[in-house]
Amino acid sequence: MEFLSLNKIDVTYDKKKTILKGLDLEIRKGELVSLLGPSGCGKTTTLRVIAGFIEPSGGEFVLDGKDYTKIPVHKRNFGIVFQSYALFPHLSVYDNVAFGLKLQKLKKEEIKRKVKEILEICDLREFAGCFPKQMSGGQRQRVALARALVIQPKLLLLDEPLSNLDAKLRVNMRVEIKRIQKKLGITMVFVTHDQEECFSISDRVAVMNNGVIEQYDTPENIYSKPKTEFVARFIGFHNFIALKKQSACIFTTEQGEKIKVEQETVLESGLGTIRPEDILLADETITENVINGKIGVRTFLGKSYQYEVDTSLGKLVVNAVGIYETGKQVRLQFPKNKIILVEKSM
Repeated sequence: MEFLSLNKIDVTYDKKKTILKGLDLEIRKGELVSLLGPSGCGKTTTLRVIAGFIEPSGGEFVLDGKDYTKIPVHKRNFGIVFQSYALFPHLSVYDNVAFGLKLQKLKKEEIKRKVKEILEICDLREFAGCFPKQMSGGQRQRVALARALVIQPKLLLLDEPLSNLDAKLRVNMRVEIKRIQKKLGITMVFVTHDQEECFSISDRVAVMNNGVIEQYDTPENIYSKPKTEFVARFIGFHNFIALKKQSACIFTTEQGEKIKVEQETVLESGLGTIRPEDILLADETITENVINGKIGVRTFLGKSYQYEVDTSLGKLVVNAVGIYETGKQVRLQFPKNKIILVEKSM
């Protein structure tokens, strides 16, 4: 049974602008699910509906078998971690973390026990007496996490919690979040626009676009088997070729080229897409799924070079280890097991 369910959620501002359109989402107990997408796609609005900051204009929100749609924020017992740390600068780490427990009017001994326990879990014990200004960004974000967790919430919501940190700290903090989540077995909903960040920590990912979820799956499946053009483009596919089905595994391009694919599909037409690193530079002995091209712009990526190649199918982006000069004629091969068929996005 699903722990959290959003059923046909609609959110409209000023009765004109629709933000969420019949959105459905189901999360199992103990899962870490990320809402991924560009700015304006509706991911933060979805989180705010769950938190209770926004009441949907349609649909229902059910948690653990109970309808939470109209339950006010202060009665939901959810932990929330924001992009800004939102710590009280005049309070020590201990008092920041204890703040929610004091509002619950717990006994001093119980507050002390719970704060000590969560500081240990979040690796903050030695900072109990410090103030926020004395700490690094990563340490302050761990304090915000500890404060949200100490009240033993039914659900933990994280809204772009790592975006204010530098690259190294972001990597460290996402490992910490995953470690803590697994140790406590808490259900988390994580909002981000960073695919690497969300793929590294999520059990499942909901890729959002214009108020709907275009694909909800494991990080591995979304990375290797995107279902739509939008999802494919968002996670880093560059090359798209319009295809029309001729038989079970043979498609033709608009230019009449035959392309064999391995993937089974019910699509009669759509787009074939392939990652730059999966396109091979072929010799004369290879004839299947090969087209001619001419090297254009070359950029250095570190371990390889990226080329823009002019072909009869348009400009294609290809990653290769070797150095090829501008204007060189090449043969590009598309391995049939690397071509992904996706639906065209509107």
